[in-house]
Amino acid sequence: MKEYRLTDFLPTTKKELELRGWDYVDVILFSADAYVDHPSFGAAVIGRTLEAAGFRVAIVPQPDWHGDYRDFKKLGRPRLFFGIAPGCMDSMVNKYTAARRLRSEDAYSPDGRHDMRPEYPTIVYAKILKELYPDVPVVLGGIEASLRRVSHYDYWSDSLKKCLLCYSPADMITYGMGEKVTIQLARRLAAGESIRDIRDLPQTVYLSRKEDIIGGITDRDIVLHSHEECMKNKKAQAENFKNVEEQSNMMHAQRLLQGVDGRYVVINPPYPPMTTEELDASFDLPYTRQPHPKYKGKRIPAYEMIKFSVNIHRGCFGGCAFCTISAHQGKFITCRSKESILREVKQVIEMPDFKGNLSDLGGPSANMYGMSGRNKNACEKCRRPSCIHPQICPNLNTDHSKLLDIYRSVDALPGIKHSYIGSGVRYDLLLHRSKDEASNKAAMEYTRELITRHVSGRLKVAPEHTSDRVLYLMRKPSFQQFYEFKRIFDRINREEGLRQQIIPYFISSHPGCQEEDMAELAVITKNLDFHLEQVQDFTPTPLTNATETWYTGYDPYTLQPVFSAKTPKEKLAQRQFFFWYKPEERRGIEQSLRRIGRPDLIAKLYSGMPPQGGYRPAYGGGPKPAGSGKPSGYGKPSGGGKPKSYNPNFKNENSRAKHHSEKPQQEKRGRNRRNF
Repeated sequence: MKEYRLTDFLPTTKKELELRGWDYVDVILFSADAYVDHPSFGAAVIGRTLEAAGFRVAIVPQPDWHGDYRDFKKLGRPRLFFGIAPGCMDSMVNKYTAARRLRSEDAYSPDGRHDMRPEYPTIVYAKILKELYPDVPVVLGGIEASLRRVSHYDYWSDSLKKCLLCYSPADMITYGMGEKVTIQLARRLAAGESIRDIRDLPQTVYLSRKEDIIGGITDRDIVLHSHEECMKNKKAQAENFKNVEEQSNMMHAQRLLQGVDGRYVVINPPYPPMTTEELDASFDLPYTRQPHPKYKGKRIPAYEMIKFSVNIHRGCFGGCAFCTISAHQGKFITCRSKESILREVKQVIEMPDFKGNLSDLGGPSANMYGMSGRNKNACEKCRRPSCIHPQICPNLNTDHSKLLDIYRSVDALPGIKHSYIGSGVRYDLLLHRSKDEASNKAAMEYTRELITRHVSGRLKVAPEHTSDRVLYLMRKPSFQQFYEFKRIFDRINREEGLRQQIIPYFISSHPGCQEEDMAELAVITKNLDFHLEQVQDFTPTPLTNATETWYTGYDPYTLQPVFSAKTPKEKLAQRQFFFWYKPEERRGIEQSLRRIGRPDLIAKLYSGMPPQGGYRPAYGGGPKPAGSGKPSGYGKPSGGGKPKSYNPNFKNENSRAKHHSEKPQQEKRGRNRRNF
């Protein structure tokens, strides 16, 4: 492997500038993450992109924001602007759990340290830089700015926040994937334009008085409800989000404007998605793929996770209600060329500690590579945030053959033993039957190859829930499709003599989810022999459909009321059902089931299991516990007859429980299924 020198990294100190013979810097990037020179880390991508365009760039990773601000002064003032890249994750999601507790470690800091970044670093860094250098432009980028570019609900302060620029003295936000917009901004500033005059640049956000808005407010613009109106009326906030999400996922978007504090937030439409050639150019930049030498001997958890992985595409058309990808990357898929992917894989092979196993050959979703609309004109007019919900769009080409070619080409390289798929797989794409028989055949071929060659013992999939009503609000497919995929997975494992597991991801407390839904999830997953590991409580993150539903109480697309569990007590009551198999959870679960009028589920969960700790549950009769009753629209309470379930996946659960051990009827029928 090539031995890298200090000058092979972007400079981070005055000494490193001197080693390059630089007496000035064009752009200085301040990052709240450790500096890892790898295409999965945003500050490195933007820095390398600017460098390739001929600009001198330096990075100051995780500056100390206390005391005399020496980290903010050490490189002096840049010729063009300061850029703030607050991290690969929203700082508050990175720092705190759904219960607002400090996470066990900061994955993007050396040795997982918690004290290397402030809360909301975008605001903190911008204030310091403007205090020290009031005349130097400050530009905000990264996911924190993208998700906070308009009025948004902030879970950690439990308040509706204004556009991030209202709290920060910065001059501009660049949102989304930043290569194109950052280069154009740097070129225009280098040509002598003032940042105050750059108001027509796509994919930027700025504050303006009404009379200074370029071209004035026209019929082509979408004027959102003002922040002040949204503070008074939550339904107005829900309506705003629908417009923001639609425009984030359109090929030809409109300009958005929102009144706030007597001014307007102006959100210019995004650039079109990158081409394959442009994306290749970004990934082919001279990354060392290593942490900066200053971290020698330290562990950066996020880097350890991805050091032997390769990203093959950008974008995701799933549109999951709780996911931020559409707000940042958009729904249109841009694929790298096979040649670019193979070049990066060869770099990984040369790494000294690589043992021949790629940990992931994927993307935001593992199996969307090469997929797009057949009729591009239809895509250019489409407003749907998802190409696969509520049904897979008939215009979508779901052919997996290009992805199969990538897998086989990578596996053929000397030095590769296995290429595993660590990204989540969309099994609804695998099960889809289109009118194109070649696509159907490729999906079946892909499914078998995925299961037999690219699973490292455990395949991650994300059904997220078992209730179709909740899944619809999540924009996820029916749980029936998970059953079908698991049958195929188990059968192929039997046929190939493999002993592999499916690892499903589930979420509690998502908008629309009631305690009863979680109780039925516990029974269904028990009957599938799952002891759930990959679970999480819903965390409201800025600028997602689920978060706006959770905060406002309305579905932004229908404006119909939606229940959400909000208090710690309500959220814990749902989360406990994930862990029905833990003895310490049993008492609370049995009490909850009687309280919500579903004592019938106690026997389904605990039949044949001895009571724990001397506690002997009352399965019937006896007094009703205090607070007993039922949520509106749910089954009859204890003693009132047979309870009713509203989950179609639960109604026939007794017969379905046999499917994982017996040959299912579905395997015996249908020509297509036999060929997986």
